[in-house]
Formats: sequence, structure tokens, C-alpha cells
Amino acid sequence: MNEYSPIGHSWDEVEHELYTPEEIAESDLRVALIGELIKARREKGISQKQLEEMSGVKQPIIARMEKGSTKPQLDTVLKVLGALGMTLKVVPIEK
Repeated sequence: MNEYSPIGHSWDEVEHELYTPEEIAESDLRVALIGELIKARREKGISQKQLEEMSGVKQPIIARMEKGSTKPQLDTVLKVLGALGMTLKVVPIEK
């Protein structure tokens, strides 16, 4: 961002001032995971309500997960992923 920005800083600069690298990495992973969950649900043409019925996870919780307004527990994520025919895989982080 140029030096004459009305807010003074780019988001990247502010983010690095407010959060540790570990917090940023955790947030990035959470965003990527939820993004894949949303993508899979939409590709299958499943509504949040239908996903509730399939997974046992209440629709409002699914909505909060998708909006990023909650940090879901692992078992909740696994229930939703399982209902979508998906699972988690532990792999090295690409640098």
C-alpha cells in the first residue's frame, strides 16, 4: 500500500503487528479447512439444513462455522466432513 494511505497501514502490516506468526498460521489453516467444507457442501448441492440432518450438527452451528464466527471443536468438524464424504489428512505444511 502506498505511503499516503488514509488508514496508514495495509492489512498485512496490521495483522503482523497484532498477531503472532503462529496465530496467523492457525487462522490461515482454519480458513482453508472451512473453505473446503463450504466448497464440498455447495458442490454436492446440500443446504446447511440438509447437512444438519446428515451430520447431526445443528444448522446454526454449521452457519457459524461457515461464517468464521466460531472455532469449532474437532469432533464437530469431523462429523460435518464425514457427512460430506470427506476426512482430514495430516500432511506437511508447504513453505
